[in-house]
Amino acid sequence: MISIIDYGAGNLKSVQHALTTLGFESDIVSSKEKIIESDALILPGVGAFRDAMEQLKSMDLAETIKNQAENGKPILGICLGLQLFYETSYENGTWEGLGLLEGEIVRFRDDVKVPHMGWNTLIPHSDVNPEKGLAEGISEKDYAYFVHSFYAEPKNQDEVVLWSDYGLKFPAAVQKGNIYGMQFHPEKSSEVGMKLLKNFGELVT
Repeated sequence: MISIIDYGAGNLKSVQHALTTLGFESDIVSSKEKIIESDALILPGVGAFRDAMEQLKSMDLAETIKNQAENGKPILGICLGLQLFYETSYENGTWEGLGLLEGEIVRFRDDVKVPHMGWNTLIPHSDVNPEKGLAEGISEKDYAYFVHSFYAEPKNQDEVVLWSDYGLKFPAAVQKGNIYGMQFHPEKSSEVGMKLLKNFGELVT
């Protein structure tokens, strides 16, 4: 069972519909018990980093999510969910994240229109085996749908499996062991998004 974590900041039904279409069993959950019982987790997210972290803490979910991921349970972060995996965000202040990945969340420069919104190309990392992992079957001809003003600056760029370019090259998808993340919205990214969700589902079920 893949549990989609409901903390009031995500496009839950669309993600669940995509998983159902792909044949993966999922549930929308908001309790520690359900998170612990699940086989894999999805942390979606839209909105502000600080508000999302405060909501996770107020629901007593932040430490549970962190512990489950650190103990090896597969987890996928989508959009803001991916950003929450990192140590620090500089969105309207300085805020501490879950710390599952090393790095920071920073704002796009002022020489591009912010937020970055719409379709953009995916660029596979040159050192990543395209036959394995989250980015399997994805090429430079593929596009995904983005809506974000901030992006990850990972300490270890080898964790990036897909890049995109918006005035600068930024991580579009990351993978470190059991921790996966997509800056774009796979549930809004047509066949490419479905392929990526299928890759995740097949990796963890």
